[in-house]
Parts: sequence; structure tokens; C-alpha cells
Amino acid sequence: MPTETDGKSGLDRFFEITKRGSSVGAEVRGGLVTFFAMAYIIALNPLIIGTVADVNGNLISGQPADAEGAIVASIAMVAAATALIAGIMTILMGLIGRFPLAIASGLGLNALVAYTLVPQMTWPQAMGLVVWEGIIITILVLTGFRTAVFKAVPPPLRTAISVGIGLFIAFVGLVNAGVVRAGSGTPVQLGISGSLMGWPIAIFLIGMVLLITLHVWKVKGAMLISIIAATVLAVIVEAVAHVGGQVPDGSNPSGWSLNVPALTGGFSLPDLSLLGRVDMIGAFFPNGQFSWMHALGLVVLIFSLLLADFFDTMGTMVAVGSEGGLNDENGMPPRTTEILLVDSLGAVAGGLGSVSSTTSYVESTAGVGEGARTGLASVVTGVAFLLAVFLAPLVNLVPFEAASPVLVFVGFLMISQVADIDWSRPEIGIPVFLTIILMPFSYSITVGIGAGFLSYVFIRLIKGEAKRIHPLMYVVAAMFVIYFVQGAILAAIGA
Repeated sequence: MPTETDGKSGLDRFFEITKRGSSVGAEVRGGLVTFFAMAYIIALNPLIIGTVADVNGNLISGQPADAEGAIVASIAMVAAATALIAGIMTILMGLIGRFPLAIASGLGLNALVAYTLVPQMTWPQAMGLVVWEGIIITILVLTGFRTAVFKAVPPPLRTAISVGIGLFIAFVGLVNAGVVRAGSGTPVQLGISGSLMGWPIAIFLIGMVLLITLHVWKVKGAMLISIIAATVLAVIVEAVAHVGGQVPDGSNPSGWSLNVPALTGGFSLPDLSLLGRVDMIGAFFPNGQFSWMHALGLVVLIFSLLLADFFDTMGTMVAVGSEGGLNDENGMPPRTTEILLVDSLGAVAGGLGSVSSTTSYVESTAGVGEGARTGLASVVTGVAFLLAVFLAPLVNLVPFEAASPVLVFVGFLMISQVADIDWSRPEIGIPVFLTIILMPFSYSITVGIGAGFLSYVFIRLIKGEAKRIHPLMYVVAAMFVIYFVQGAILAAIGA
């Protein structure tokens, strides 16, 4: 008698490709789309981690910041380590979590490390605190606490998280492409002085038009095709027009926003000497002496890293599962514990690799939008990151302006879930509204989730419905109160 596994390959059975309504081709395309959508981290993380001096005036490479060529060498080292850690952890997500979710150094988390931790300590000590954060969050997974919190979140808030992330990622795409920028006299504005100008924005618009056209025509691989086509066109434009990149003094506002699509090299042996440069204890003993007040300040900073990591991943996991139709009737993705475990271990790996805490990337929804449904897509993305360790110049051919149309389009795909919200009930509608709008407006997934949770608990309480609040929601609400006032706490203790 035939069984469900008859005629299926071992690869299919392991990743449940057919069961999830996918194919190997769709997984490969989705994995590559996710990679190209988030490959910017290879260029951007080094600009944050690799250019800031620590308390002793040294870069993460160990060289003095004012030494000749030190910043260039530091940036190259961070780029190689960033790609390596992202590749390893994303492959593990595919093999253990078996979920189309990619992992890399977290934006925002790396800024907190570089601009808040490092001025107070050495780079190895700062990375030691990142490792501690990863260990703590891993323990929370192994004890079941992280999964329990996820289950305690009301379904409407889970939907709101997914919709809010859709708007957030669309806003990220528009900002990365320069279509939306900081305004003169306004918080943001359209393009340059309210106008769409320059070749890079033109590349974005062409990629967007091509993507929409291919989607309407139901062409498979529409997102990947649009990225490749826009990149090829960008390379041609740069070769002919010599557009160049934007510069900090604002003298070339119509230049490429980050990656200049010009081939500057090929294969190169990476410098991976940053791996393992970690001091787990030193940060707690400034000047060789232990201070309770200093230690308390460090605990608050570790808590900030942990909370951002904790809820960013929860939101991203929900959004990816929802976009791919993978969540169960309770809004739970398959293999939730395994997904959260790999993500938590990613924070440890990020600290050990000196690339800051790594976390799940919301750009994974781009790959899901292209058809990815299983961990095979994550394996493809991870392998692409490992290749990027050696072929960074080729990866850097893809400018923000070529990849960003995919992010904006994913926002469209995800916002449709807003129709599932019962807006007539204030205990649902108001928290959902705050969750959705504060993610893009504050440029933080964690802030949006925190505002939604706190308002949900508050409204239930003033309606006299305290018994309808899951006990863990009280715990999470208290954690978010601390998170939102962490600056005042640090100021009060003099940290």
C-alpha cells in the first residue's frame, strides 16, 4: 500500500518540501532572493563595528584608530567575519529549525554595541557581554520560557506584528533606495528636495515596475529576476555615467546609497583573526576592581540587548510563517523551539565572531514571497553567505537600489492581513494600531511590539478584565517598562 513518503527523495522528506507545497526550484530562488535582500549587512556591519574606537582608542582589529590603513583593514576583517557567522548560523537554521529564516548581525543591536558599550570598555569586553546575552536567551529557550511567552501573545497581536513588520520592511526599502530621506524642515521627504532625481532612484523605479509587471503576469522568480535585471542595469549605468556613492558631507546626494555597482575585485583570502577575540569577565572589572553600580549598569545594557533580540525574532518568525502560510491555527510556526534555539545560539556566535549579536532577518519574508517554505531555502542563503566570505566584491555589485523593490513589494504582500483584525473592539484595535504604526515610525520592531503589549494589558485592566490577561503578559509588560525607561535607569545609577 503506498505511503505518503513513496516517490519522495530524502531531501524532500527531510525538509518536507512537497508537504509544504514547495519545490526545490522555489526553495533555491527564495533562498537567493533572501540573500540578495540582506547581503547589504556584509557592507553595512563593518561600517558600524569596524570604524569605532574603544575606550583605549583601538579599533576592533586591535590597531589604534589613527594608524595608517587601520580602518580599511578593520572593515575588511569585520566583513569576512560577518559573512562567515551569517552563513554558518543560517545553514543551522535550515537544518535544525527547517524554516526559511536567515540570520546575520542585527542592525540596531550592532549600533548599541558600537556606540553604547564600546566607549566604556574594550572591543573584546563588549563582545563578551554579547556572548552573555546569547547564553541567557539560550537558557530561556531551553527552559521553555521563550516559547511560553510566544504562546501567551493574543492572536490579534501576532497578526499586528506581521502587518507592522510589512510596513517596517517597506519603509526600510524606501529609505535604503533613497526614495524617502530625511527632510529639511520635515522628518522625511520624497527623494532629493521632494523630487525623484538621479540614476540610482531610476534603477529602483525600473526594478519596481519590472517586479510589479512580472507579478501581475504570474512569472515564477519575479523577485530574483528583478534584482538581477536591476543590478545588471546598475552596473552598466555606473560604467557609463560614473555616478559614484553618496558621501557624508552630502556633496553627491544622487549617488548610490551604499554599494557602488562596480567590480573592484574577485576571489580573495579572508582575514578571520577576529574570531574568538572575546573577554567574558573584563567588562565587570573596570581598572581591575569590581563595582556593584558599574555591574548593575552592564546588566541593564545586557537586558536591552536581550529584550530587543527576544522580541525581534518572535515578530520576524511570526511574519515569515504567516507570509508563507506555515503557522498553525494558533499562529505558531512549525518547530518553534528549534527555531528559537538556533536564533539564540546565533547571539553567542555573533559575540564569539566579534560581529555583534546575530538575529533573524525580516528580509527573509522576501524569500518567502518568492516561494520559499522550508529550511532548504535557508541552506541556500547560508551557502551564499559563505561564498561571500571569499567573493565580497561580487556581492557588493548589488546596490540597495536594485534589491529594495523586493522589500517594498513584500510590504504589500504582508499588509493584506490587516483585514483579519476586529477594529471595533478597543482592547484589540488600539494595541494593534500602536504595534503597526510604531514599527516603521520608530524604526524598531521591538518598540512596536512593546507598545502593543503595554497598551493591551492597560486596556484589559481598565475594563476590569484582568483575569483574561495571560500571567506571562504581565511579566513581559514589566520587562518592556524597564526597556522603555532604561536611559533614566542608567542615568540614575550613574552608569
